[in-house]
Amino acid sequence: MNETLLKYIPEHAVKPVFELIKENQVHLKIVNERQTRHGDYRKAINGKHEITVNANLNHYRFLITLIHEIAHLVAFEKFGRNIKPHGNEWKYTFQHMMVPFIRPEIFPHQILPLIANHFKNPTASSDTDARLAFALKQFDERKPDVHYIHEVPSGSYFRIKNGRIFQKKGLRVKRYECQEVNSGRLFLFNANAEVEIIPG
Repeated sequence: MNETLLKYIPEHAVKPVFELIKENQVHLKIVNERQTRHGDYRKAINGKHEITVNANLNHYRFLITLIHEIAHLVAFEKFGRNIKPHGNEWKYTFQHMMVPFIRPEIFPHQILPLIANHFKNPTASSDTDARLAFALKQFDERKPDVHYIHEVPSGSYFRIKNGRIFQKKGLRVKRYECQEVNSGRLFLFNANAEVEIIPG
């Protein structure tokens, strides 16, 4: 298991993560990419705790996602099944479980302050923390034809993963207003949304 974990998380996190997996009797599945989530937790009918995490995540996002999911398990076991999935009990548990990992041996110095700040009040998804999400994406393998929406010139057209085409209009506070070409409807995109620029 340690050798497998080493492929997916930072080296200095392997031993403590392995202990968490053993201690909580987690059945960890590393799965192909899912567009809608990085990972999930469920208690199977047979009582086993199953956690799935996407295989394509970089080491730092994989670690955060895995601890996020183990925190669901621990919070449900400690506080009962009637708590909100991302309520105060889960936040407290997630914060507490992440503290030992927020150190320079595990996270690069350039994202350590962003991680520490995020875990003062963690959200259901680290993607909603735009600064942290963008910093973590810097460690992803980046395809040459993929750009962030903030890199797209205003007025230009771009395509998202599901094939829909938009025209970038302008910045509205922190997100970009874009018009879908087919429907004419306006949508807001986070600055770090990945898109394909359509030449023209």
